[in-house]
Amino acid sequence: MLSTPDFTQAQWRKSSRSNGGGGACIMVASVPGATGVKDSKLGSASPILPFTTETWSAFLRDVKSGKHDLR
Repeated sequence: MLSTPDFTQAQWRKSSRSNGGGGACIMVASVPGATGVKDSKLGSASPILPFTTETWSAFLRDVKSGKHDLR
C-alpha cells in the first residue's frame, strides 16, 4: 500500500502528449517511491493522484505498447 507521498518540493512537468490548446493537460512529478499526476488547469487546487513507481512504470509500458489505444 502506498503511504501519502510528499509532493511539496516536487518538480512538476507537463506531459509532452498534452494538448497545447488548453484542453487535456496533465502534469506529472516523481518523488522517491512515487509518481504523482494532477490537472494543470486546476493549478494548485488540483488533487494529486499518487502511484507507486512500479505501477506508474507498468502503465507507461502499456501505453507505449498500445494496450490503451482506442480501437
